[in-house]
Amino acid sequence: MVFAPGEKPGNELEEVKLQNASKQIVQNAILQAVQQVSQESLRRDRRSDSRARGQLGGRELTKKHEKK
Repeated sequence: MVFAPGEKPGNELEEVKLQNASKQIVQNAILQAVQQVSQESLRRDRRSDSRARGQLGGRELTKKHEKK
């Protein structure tokens, strides 16, 4: 194996370690982003559901009131 000036045999192992660490950082960032989007989507859906239920509840009360 031939090394460039200033390059040491241990540098290759260090480079592999850095690449693996970089991959892990990217994977963690992607996972965190996906989880955040998922949580925001769930919150949005829950808000929509509660609004819809509130509107339906109001309509049901009106219909019951009309029947009296």
